[in-house]
Amino acid sequence: PVLQTPVDGAGRIDAASLRRQVDFCAQVGCHGVVYPVLGSEFQFLEDAERRTMVEEVIAAAAGRIPVVAGVAGPTAASAEQFARHAAGAGADAVIALPPSLAPPSREEILAYYRCIAAAAQVPVFIQHSHAGMDPPLLASLLRQVAHIQYVKEEMHPSAHHISALLAQAGPECRGVFGGAHGRWMLSELERGATGFMPAVEAADVHVRIWDAYQAGQRQEARRLFYGLLPLLNLVLIMGLPVCKEVLRRRGIIASAAMRQPDVAPLDAHDLTELDQLLADLQPLLRPWP
Repeated sequence: PVLQTPVDGAGRIDAASLRRQVDFCAQVGCHGVVYPVLGSEFQFLEDAERRTMVEEVIAAAAGRIPVVAGVAGPTAASAEQFARHAAGAGADAVIALPPSLAPPSREEILAYYRCIAAAAQVPVFIQHSHAGMDPPLLASLLRQVAHIQYVKEEMHPSAHHISALLAQAGPECRGVFGGAHGRWMLSELERGATGFMPAVEAADVHVRIWDAYQAGQRQEARRLFYGLLPLLNLVLIMGLPVCKEVLRRRGIIASAAMRQPDVAPLDAHDLTELDQLLADLQPLLRPWP
């Protein structure tokens, strides 16, 4: 799961709530955590905050589960610095979007990921959620750049992109992960997805879906998925405020405040809808702590 960046009403990061997310993920059986990426509002964090919070997450994980550190930057130079820091702090892998200052050329994308991989010297995930990288380019990066081993595929329709990438990727590809809060996870599993990076608020249900599918209990996996789907639909409509509000209600973070400025807050009708969704979902949720 992708960890949220919990902040108080003044926008200050709440490190204790960040650590509780790691504990929750470890206790409910997640296979790792990811931080900070788009779902963590990383683009609204200062560089020093990013480094400090990566260190907090690695310390909280304490070797119980792997940590995938987000190291995307507007340029290759900045991403290289984040990658070197993350690896030095003990991250098990790193993940990065392509450079963001301007639409990069294919040559610039290749150079950017080479810088990240050389600095990190740990497995690298490419996060594919922006236009500009097609399956042939992704397959080429996997073949050409040492340490690039995984792709997080989020371009729509993601399941089709996963099929196309796996048809072209060679043994250098250790796996393709889904995103989009896991909304397409069953279709992506059928097409060969290796894992998923949803948000944290219902990670215990995602684990149950994964475990049922891997045990060959396909109908049970689908039943669990259908129970989770209404919440995921609300998340995709209203965004991260839903994730944070669910985490707050579950006692995992102290506040649902956002670091992102001018984000649309949940109104009274949204909160009433969330009341009903969580009541319906309650039998699938694991009590915590």
